[in-house]
Amino acid sequence: MNSFKEKFGLNSNALKLIAIVAMTIDHFTDIFFPGFPIEPVPMMLHGIGRLTAPIMWFFVCEGYFYTKNVKKYMLRLGIFAVISHFAYCFGFGIPLNPLTGGIFNRTSVMYPLFIAVVILYMHEHAKFSNALKFIITTVLIFSAFPADWSCIAVLCIVYMYGKRGNLKAQMGIIIGWTFVYALVSYLFVSKGYAIVQIGILMVYPVLYFYNGQRGKAKWMKWFFYIYYPLHLAVLGILRLMIYGNVNLTF
Repeated sequence: MNSFKEKFGLNSNALKLIAIVAMTIDHFTDIFFPGFPIEPVPMMLHGIGRLTAPIMWFFVCEGYFYTKNVKKYMLRLGIFAVISHFAYCFGFGIPLNPLTGGIFNRTSVMYPLFIAVVILYMHEHAKFSNALKFIITTVLIFSAFPADWSCIAVLCIVYMYGKRGNLKAQMGIIIGWTFVYALVSYLFVSKGYAIVQIGILMVYPVLYFYNGQRGKAKWMKWFFYIYYPLHLAVLGILRLMIYGNVNLTF
């Protein structure tokens, strides 16, 4: 099977491309089917979109482990989170102030990704007491509550990193925390959004065929950083053209 993966498996570039396509389908479904209606077509399209977040979490773990300069990696994610906040707010018609309006989906998923890396770095390198690390970690996790995927993205990455190389264990972490996320969504946000989270199960066969190789297209390393805010800008323009300055989130 290992030789099969090496020859016919998916490298990191292919997985990132799958994540980009799934994300695009997911986000643009909000344009053509606003309000997250519980109907077959939008539910199926949003279900495909569930592939994106777990692939991102997986590669944040891999990126943190393999990067030659953790501080630069952390800084890059931090800058990316700031840029993505403006793009996300414009794309979905959300106030720039995350404390304005509701308490869900106030900024992009990039903020939790950044916070997860900060936590990993702190636990590996900071010379704080364990008690202080626990307090800071708790505050950082809850700071991600208003973001897309909320605290769950941070928790998944932190726990998945501890299980690197064990995909079944990582998948168990993804399913467990996503169930919590879906339950909270079902009770307080949107029943349709909660139900569609079952789509994360599709990520297992995708990650299973990851062959551990980067791929020849070195530009893919930066493509996602450019594509993410760019596609949100296009989303925002379409939102204004079709609906006016309205909020597409729920």
